[in-house]
Amino acid sequence: MIRHRDGRCPEWARAAAYACVAAAGLLAASTQAAPGSKAGPPTVVALTQVPCQFVESESGTNRGFQSRGKEDCERINGKTGTERVAGAKPLQLKPGRYIFRVANQSVPYEVGFWLRGAGVIGRAKLPSVSGGELTRGVTRDYEIDLVPGEYLYSCPLNTTPDYRLIVKN
Repeated sequence: MIRHRDGRCPEWARAAAYACVAAAGLLAASTQAAPGSKAGPPTVVALTQVPCQFVESESGTNRGFQSRGKEDCERINGKTGTERVAGAKPLQLKPGRYIFRVANQSVPYEVGFWLRGAGVIGRAKLPSVSGGELTRGVTRDYEIDLVPGEYLYSCPLNTTPDYRLIVKN
């Protein structure tokens, strides 16, 4: 701060200092991010895999399917998957940063996670994330910046149905 020889601060310098403090406070307040926004910490979405399904995606119902491999889930979901997904409410989120925390609760083989845009155009234009190596009891995080659009998520290794995710403001 600028001071006179007598140690006092000129009025204009005090006013400028107060303006800087006020501006810094406004800047700090304006950078406070909403949950899931790109500026703040990511929002966590927890998903639990059991044989042939994601539990949360089917209203929290574990249907108790038994599977020793991908072929069992292909058969089960070939018979019931379309009907189950039609009755499931799509997951709805706002645009922003997310961590999909996926747990393999009881599938006796390696599973994974794949989130992508719905349809050919959606897959080409929207962000995606995928990965595997989820053995029984393992949980992994998949981070992604979601933009408005319609997405699908599933596990190709556990052959779950394609569940819907809608991102809008």
